Amino acid sequence: MNGSRVLVLNSGSSSVKYQLLDMADGTRLASGLVERIGEGPVADHAAALKQVAEELARQDLGLDSPELAAVGHRVVHGGTRFTEPALITDEVVEEIEKLIPLAPLHNPANVTGIKVARELRPDLPQVAVFDTAFHSTMPESAARYAVDVDTADRFGVRRYGFHGTSHAYVSRATAALLDRDVSEVNTIVLHLGNGASASAVRGGVCVDTSMGLTPLEGLVMGTRSGDLDAAAIFHLSRVGGMSIDEIDTLLNKRSGLLGLCGDNDMREIGRRMGEGDAEAQLAFDIYIHRLRKYVGAYTAVLGRVDAIAFTAGVGENSAAVREAAMRGLTAFGVEVDAVRNALRGSGARLISTENSRVAVAVVPTDEELEIASQTFDLVSD
Repeated sequence: MNGSRVLVLNSGSSSVKYQLLDMADGTRLASGLVERIGEGPVADHAAALKQVAEELARQDLGLDSPELAAVGHRVVHGGTRFTEPALITDEVVEEIEKLIPLAPLHNPANVTGIKVARELRPDLPQVAVFDTAFHSTMPESAARYAVDVDTADRFGVRRYGFHGTSHAYVSRATAALLDRDVSEVNTIVLHLGNGASASAVRGGVCVDTSMGLTPLEGLVMGTRSGDLDAAAIFHLSRVGGMSIDEIDTLLNKRSGLLGLCGDNDMREIGRRMGEGDAEAQLAFDIYIHRLRKYVGAYTAVLGRVDAIAFTAGVGENSAAVREAAMRGLTAFGVEVDAVRNALRGSGARLISTENSRVAVAVVPTDEELEIASQTFDLVSD
């Protein structure tokens, strides 16, 4: 293999995000987004990827470049079948298709992107990197739900976790920030975006995470409810007369912060709180309460916490969320420096005090670099 470049593709149902990285030094050579697939001039994913190829060619970075070593694809759900990156073959594509019932909104688009990219460059190694893979190290005591074992196994009902590439990257980057080997560091990673998840990482290995069978479980999110008594679904069906699809839409698209106060943008919620909006304040308080519960739970799971890392859009940019989430945790050895927390920065940084026993950090995530790294490592072996 002569090339050192990796094209990362994230194919969604109506968009394709891409980045071209040079793994010789980790630099980004190109990035972009093709949106509204199926509307207007971008008829389908084939047209979208053709547009990506044309844009790269205009920058003299075309898909025919000998410097291009591989294509890395984000795939949301790998089930129990894929616990590490996989070199894509016809068999691998078939296996990913079998997992569509576990991720009906994501895996179909991921598969489409893979198929089109393989048609464009059938000679080029292509790799699937799975959101669920990092969490596959969870012990059975954390991964299993307390439901009938035969039923659970038959239908794949267990906790898989998501945002795995982010949690993997941030846990390693946090150890690097502390100038320690990742194998020595216990970290609670808080990936707080419109989708949000927490993980307990012991020595670089995930031992628990908040999302479960689907990305619905866990923290309060932009439009998702997070943890909910499952019987609420029966209640909404029997008493509310709602269909399964209606309940699905309610919990995934009309709940969370949006359902609580009508806004899912933390910046807008903060503005409303500043004006004394009680609805926005309650939504924020519920969000923080759930977040603090997971920090406490994962402190118990890990036994010793060396670092708490905030990442993703809200985690990286909302000083108010970080301050509120960490407030009153001095008994856990957590002390946040108000000045450090308020400062904005583009890189990884500590926001804890010098005396804090637990390092509290803001660590920008880089899922594309993580996918590119895993892809390049696999095709370089």
